[in-house]
Amino acid sequence: MSFVADLYRISPNAGMAEFQEKLRLQHENSMHTELEKLLTTAKPSEAEISRKDFEGFKQLFHHFLQEKGPSVDWAKIQRPPEGSIQPYEKIKLKGLPADVASSLNKLAVVKLNGGLGTSMGCKGPKSLISVRNENTFLDLTVQQIEHLNKSYNADVPLVLMNSFNTDEDTKKILQKYSHHRVKIHTFNQSRYPRINKESLLPVATNMGLTGENEEAWYPPGHGDIYASFFNSGLLDKLIAEGKEYIFVSNIDNLGATVDLHILNHLMSQPSDKRCEFVMEVTDKTRADVKGGTLTQYDGKLRLLEIAQVPKAHVDEFKSVTKFKIFNTNNLWISLPAIKRLHEKNAMDMEIIVNPKTLNGGLNVIQLETAVGAAMKSFDNALGINVPRSRFLPVKTTSDLLLVMSNLYSMNAGSLTMSPKREFPTTPHVKLGSSFTKVQDFLKRIESIPDMLELDHLTVSGDVTFGKQVTLKGTVIIIANHGDRIDIPAGAMLENKIVSGNLRILDH
Repeated sequence: MSFVADLYRISPNAGMAEFQEKLRLQHENSMHTELEKLLTTAKPSEAEISRKDFEGFKQLFHHFLQEKGPSVDWAKIQRPPEGSIQPYEKIKLKGLPADVASSLNKLAVVKLNGGLGTSMGCKGPKSLISVRNENTFLDLTVQQIEHLNKSYNADVPLVLMNSFNTDEDTKKILQKYSHHRVKIHTFNQSRYPRINKESLLPVATNMGLTGENEEAWYPPGHGDIYASFFNSGLLDKLIAEGKEYIFVSNIDNLGATVDLHILNHLMSQPSDKRCEFVMEVTDKTRADVKGGTLTQYDGKLRLLEIAQVPKAHVDEFKSVTKFKIFNTNNLWISLPAIKRLHEKNAMDMEIIVNPKTLNGGLNVIQLETAVGAAMKSFDNALGINVPRSRFLPVKTTSDLLLVMSNLYSMNAGSLTMSPKREFPTTPHVKLGSSFTKVQDFLKRIESIPDMLELDHLTVSGDVTFGKQVTLKGTVIIIANHGDRIDIPAGAMLENKIVSGNLRILDH
């Protein structure tokens, strides 16, 4: 970079710290200049919101340039103190008040709806993928909240945090819920520019989203909820309507339903000790070793993510014995507290630097934050160790197979483990690359197998399932390259390994 050479010529004898500070200022000034240029290309209707987005981005970029090395000192990490993570059973023992509706009327449900279904081979918002009996993630969410509102004569609104990737398609679909007993609000998370890894300048040439700028923008992680919620005006609107808490979760977590016991716990605290932030955590298994965990750090309860862990301690972080719980990203947060912290610019979140390679081969970085990372900024924050059933994410078609199966029964949009399953653990399912896309998954499975007694399923290669197949115990089906295995209709596989070639042809 030429300006690095210029800086060095100006002060060849300056100390390294001074040189780095000048370099940092140069990067920051160059970024601000480029952002101003981009704003001149914004449509008049979008200029104000884009300027607000860029103010948030400038702060993030400033912190990114300031950071040196890992954001945590491993020696300072301590186990959370006694009482800072409450068992759910203890909270449930309190029972429920006679007037549940008055608590519900102080709640809004926020679903993080910024993601696309691309990882499952689908176009458009992930929330519009069918997951059960032709119901999408969004359908199930609306059904759950409508059921609450009808059962308790309450008014719990649904708030969707969309991104520029999902907003238009989601709004088209929302019309179909106009006669449901749920008020639905939306707001958009920010749109930030991807940064060229070498020049540390935006990739975008204008504010457009198409053509050469198609890959130039990104939604900056769910930690952006605080600023974009505030900027949208919706935060103030909900506070004016008497709402005190939001329940935030990922829209693809089918276990994240409104829990009346946790809500009652929040509402029954004395006003001077009101808990401003609850993170639902659950016991870690071998499958969850990368999930963020709760620690005590500088006297505050704090979320520790794997990206923040020094390399020498990653194995220790993954240990199921030392860090026994992980964050489900089901969060209960005080609305007045969000307003207070945002207005004071006191929301402290670590930066996640996410490297990407664009289609043309250009290396870029995205600066992101996680919603749970702000926990340490809130007063009287608490972890609640909830049952595993409250964490049922659908990230892959392997997860989709589980939630579509008879392992779960559905009532008013909520999935619960079937009482016919003798043990409460979820089977481990691993479908191979032939099943990655939802379209291929549905073609290869004529009807979802009976999985009530399944422990483990691995499928690899060119495999299809006929109707009414039953899988029990551990089943491994491997079709090697060039082979194909058709599991026949009505087959019952119990503790079996199937390999080789098995073709069933209609004649």
